[in-house]
Amino acid sequence: MPAPAPYRLIADELRTAILTGRLKPGDRVPGENTLMEQHGVAKETARRALATLAAEGLIETRRGSGTFVKAFRPIRRRGTKRLAQSQWGEGRSIWEADLDDRPMTTDRLEVGEVDCPPHVAPLLGLEPGARVVMRNRRYLVDGEPVMLAVSYLPAALAGGTRIAEADTGPGGVYARLAEVGAGPVWFREEVRVRMPLPEEAEALRLGPGSPVALIVRHAYAEGGRPVEVNEMTLDASRYLLEWEFPA
Repeated sequence: MPAPAPYRLIADELRTAILTGRLKPGDRVPGENTLMEQHGVAKETARRALATLAAEGLIETRRGSGTFVKAFRPIRRRGTKRLAQSQWGEGRSIWEADLDDRPMTTDRLEVGEVDCPPHVAPLLGLEPGARVVMRNRRYLVDGEPVMLAVSYLPAALAGGTRIAEADTGPGGVYARLAEVGAGPVWFREEVRVRMPLPEEAEALRLGPGSPVALIVRHAYAEGGRPVEVNEMTLDASRYLLEWEFPA
């Protein structure tokens, strides 16, 4: 069996130092020149070792400062608690369940009536070309983009309500649905992970090799009536996905 390439040996050594805590979040990582001297390798070998760790999300380069162990303060997405009626039904944002008092903001928001995308129409029980209220936004935590989300609701239900406005009011979309007799009583979420599309990588400022988590949420009112489909694209390196439920 051939010996591992030199850049992999260097990457393995640094990875072990990071994962065992010898190099802590925020610590400076040896740069290319230092690695060249320590290991007697060419510049390209040192560069590939650092690029490997960057692709794994373990280190980050700060322009003009150097390379550092990436700090990871995860956003714990509490899938059960955040969707409970006791959350949005009492006027709180569902995002409050995730953030532990960290501020979440929206810097891109597009709201309006559009033709329902073909892949969404059957999920909402609509005919092709039916009108829906679309809410498309980008969310930031600590000033960094962490999630893209676009939701669709039947225009016959949401049109002319605050759901079709930028500010949906206390409790958000689900509280407004409850006001028109269509409050969600059941949710289903599907999760998968893939590499980002170019526009997603740009919008979330993702480095090479950083995956995204795709969560599609279906919200249903009484009688199994679908009232929302929400497609979310998360920077997978920033989230921990958590669900709690009784045995």
